[in-house]
Amino acid sequence: MPKKTPAKSSRAKLSQAKSAKAKSAKAKAAPAKPAKAKPAKAKPAKAKAAPAKPAKAKPAKAKPAKAKAAPAKPAKAKAAPVKAAPAKPAPAKAKKKKQKIYSKGDYAVYPAHGVGKITAVEKQAIAGHELEVFVITFPKEKMTLRVPVEKAEGSGLRRLCSRDEMRGALKILRGRARIRRTMWSRRAQEYELKINSGDPISIAEVVRDLYRNVGQPDQSYSERQIYELAFERLCREVAAVESLDEEGAARKIEDNLQITL
Repeated sequence: MPKKTPAKSSRAKLSQAKSAKAKSAKAKAAPAKPAKAKPAKAKPAKAKAAPAKPAKAKPAKAKPAKAKAAPAKPAKAKAAPVKAAPAKPAPAKAKKKKQKIYSKGDYAVYPAHGVGKITAVEKQAIAGHELEVFVITFPKEKMTLRVPVEKAEGSGLRRLCSRDEMRGALKILRGRARIRRTMWSRRAQEYELKINSGDPISIAEVVRDLYRNVGQPDQSYSERQIYELAFERLCREVAAVESLDEEGAARKIEDNLQITL
């Protein structure tokens, strides 16, 4: 009997140890339950993200901007009436009437050639089109020029200046020369432009600036050429306006050159 006591005590110890392990295991497993409750706190975070949805509604304000661009369409309708303005042909007819002021025997001034005489108004077929042209002759150059009536005004063709305008040109001759201090090549170009303009005032300025009186230095060859061209152009118009021959017109120009105001 005394030999059985140790076995019972060992069994009791084993059972106590098992129960202690079970308790300790339960105690260790018990704290894990609250850990599951922690993710529940994250649920409100999802609810916080929900208010971000109204932010998507902000771009909807930009849609009315497209509607604002729609009123620009009526602007196209405003441009349409401009195309329907057919009033332009009317001035063209008026121009033709003005251009037909020349007749046979009239004197006219063509800028690049000076005074010429209209000897005829003819109709000519050019490139399959019938055009009415002024036939202008320049006896001294032995040249004949044909200018379409429709383009006469655009080409610079004009009538002789009036007597008052010619008095203004002769008054220019009595003034002092106004020579710019630049290279002669530059001044020569300016003088040629004035001569080819056909304006009697501009031509008189060239004659005045290049004229050399007694005691003044002689002209260079190129200066002399430009001076003679300007003098000749002015002389022809003076003769036609004042009803003089070219010699009488030349004397009148020289007399005015010798007078200094």
